[in-house]
Amino acid sequence: MKKCVILLCLCVLSSFLTAQNKQLLYGVDGLPQTLMLNPGSNITFNKHIGIPFFSQIHVNFGSTGINAFDIFEDSQVVSINQRILNVLNRISTNDFVEVNQQFEILSFGWQNNKNYYFSGGLYQEVDAISYLPKNFALLGYQGNAGSNIGKPFSFNEIKAQGEAVAVWHFGVNKKVSKDLRLGGRFKIYSSLVDFRSTDNKGTFITEETPNGPNFYKHSLLNANVKIQTSGYSELDDLPEGSTPKDVFGVLAGRYFFGGNLGLGVDLGLTYTLNDAWSLSASVLDLGFISHTKNVETYRASGSYELDGIELEFPENNNDPAPPYYQQLSDAIEAAVPIDTLTTNYTTLRPVKLNAGLNYGFSNTYRACNCYATGDELYDNNVGLQLYAVKRPRAFSGAATLYYDKRITNGLRGKLTYTIDAFSYTNIGALIAVTGKTFNFYIAADNLLSYRNLAKANALSLQLGFQFIITKK
Repeated sequence: MKKCVILLCLCVLSSFLTAQNKQLLYGVDGLPQTLMLNPGSNITFNKHIGIPFFSQIHVNFGSTGINAFDIFEDSQVVSINQRILNVLNRISTNDFVEVNQQFEILSFGWQNNKNYYFSGGLYQEVDAISYLPKNFALLGYQGNAGSNIGKPFSFNEIKAQGEAVAVWHFGVNKKVSKDLRLGGRFKIYSSLVDFRSTDNKGTFITEETPNGPNFYKHSLLNANVKIQTSGYSELDDLPEGSTPKDVFGVLAGRYFFGGNLGLGVDLGLTYTLNDAWSLSASVLDLGFISHTKNVETYRASGSYELDGIELEFPENNNDPAPPYYQQLSDAIEAAVPIDTLTTNYTTLRPVKLNAGLNYGFSNTYRACNCYATGDELYDNNVGLQLYAVKRPRAFSGAATLYYDKRITNGLRGKLTYTIDAFSYTNIGALIAVTGKTFNFYIAADNLLSYRNLAKANALSLQLGFQFIITKK
């Protein structure tokens, strides 16, 4: 029961999920959130204060190679067993499922009399990814027979990692010359929970042995599989009968530097090529976390071969049969022991890269929008944004074309078309409304998928509320 409570609390903790690629917010100079994507971005306000817990809320889930419709399609022609097999044959070991989250708790910023814009706050982030272990999935579904005889199954294809972390940050943004604006952000990470299993080795294989003691031999060769965790053991040590309040009580202390700590930086710039064209770029979460508290690593290593079980028949019919299963289990545990280690480890944050090229035209509202920064801002902007994030196997990227328009002095819209690992038909839209001091925005990706959510490989919704002050 206690483990169920812990799992429930961790699910609630990660219930605000967002895609890491926030192409709808990138470069939107009227929103403070653009500084979290590029600390050197152009901005059009002098102060901002986010409404706690509501200044940035994102919801997203993404998977490549598989969606719910592939398996649960209402079909009278193809059985569900065949649909599952079709999916397993189609996917590759590079397909993955990921969830990401960045939920703002505190957000604030102000511009001083030397035109430095300072911003800071606290946000919670959840980032998790699991690659699809295609061959082991086929092994589990089909068994080690037929085409799987003689086929080696490598534990290297099992890769998964996830973390929940609180991030305290403080940044500065400054136009250092006529054409160049620079920004940087310093971050302190306080890990809430971390797990990862990304460096596994060994193989499993079933071979025919017509000249052996049995028809088949099952071999586990040079296995070295491990799962590193931090922050979980303290939760697991809570007494039976613990409530969600008890679990959140432990996690709450980790928001205030009570977890495993790390450091990181964001860097960004915007360079004006001429009156219409500009370039922007940023690198985010260039940092690390050192895991030294509540660390447990579970490791199984060794080799084992099974070429059959020799049956023993009791001489007396009343005698019980030997405990074959227990004997086999004991033999495997002796050959491939599972150890619990408390070795410290260090993790690198998933580095994110952004780059953009923007063309602006028409400046009907220039007098109102340019006072805060002195930059040449336009009512209409079109451009290209590129994005990449470091993952266990390789970088995962996306490319976005966008049209950004100031519809009125207080209303702004943005349309995007994105190609990424999840879809080639990702259409997104953002609407931002700004009053005298209050700002609200809402954005959604993969709008075409809302016609049939079961076929969607990724869905996201983003919204936020904050106070924004611009000098007149």
